[in-house]
Amino acid sequence: MRIISGLYKSRKIIAPKNLPVRPTTDMAKESLFNILNNLFYFDAISVLDLFAGTGNISYEFASRGTQQITSVDQDFGCIKFINQTAEKYNMPITTIKSDVFLFLEKCTQQAHVVFADPPYHFTEAQFAKIPELVFQNTLLLEDGLLIIEHSKHTNLSDLKGFSYSKTYGGNMFSFFEAH
Repeated sequence: MRIISGLYKSRKIIAPKNLPVRPTTDMAKESLFNILNNLFYFDAISVLDLFAGTGNISYEFASRGTQQITSVDQDFGCIKFINQTAEKYNMPITTIKSDVFLFLEKCTQQAHVVFADPPYHFTEAQFAKIPELVFQNTLLLEDGLLIIEHSKHTNLSDLKGFSYSKTYGGNMFSFFEAH
């Protein structure tokens, strides 16, 4: 994976092969950050990265100046890798090893951007639980966004707070806002 912009632009980060992940493609990540760049000042926001995997999205936010990043994943190997990478590059990333749904049920930490990249094979009910818990616990700050990455074959437009979606290859980002 490669960091697209910011302090660590063009830096390649090689994740261990044994991690149970599907990193966001560079094309999809670049498109997502082009959208976010028009909505936020990266150095003035906080981010919650759910199902963080390799930390790909967290690193991109850190490279662009975000100082408050929390990465949540249940896999010990993923958390260990994110911690090692964050330490190596002095990135302000806090990790939490937890099942994301258990974390969301107890979370009180608000963020400007909540990014979730759950497994693409999730059921509709599992996908629906993410915005449900985010909105139920008021985890988005004012004018904040929940972004869920999923397969283009999954339709999340009926879920609470859905605003719009963008497709990049086989990936889709659905954007949600608190109303």
